[in-house]
Amino acid sequence: MKQSVIIELSDADLIERLEEETKQLTRMRINHAVSPLDNPMKIREYRRTIARIKTEIRKRELEKNKKED
Repeated sequence: MKQSVIIELSDADLIERLEEETKQLTRMRINHAVSPLDNPMKIREYRRTIARIKTEIRKRELEKNKKED
């Protein structure tokens, strides 16, 4: 998922998407431990997507706190 798509999502959508991506990453890691995946680079993509989502959530939290001050 690209950063431009992540920025367009609402706060609730970001949290929901984060949960989905985390579950998918967990499933992929378990499947990869049992039998090798066809494309193990997918694990890296999911990790990076999760990091992007978490970064956007944190950025929005900081913007809210800045406005309150």
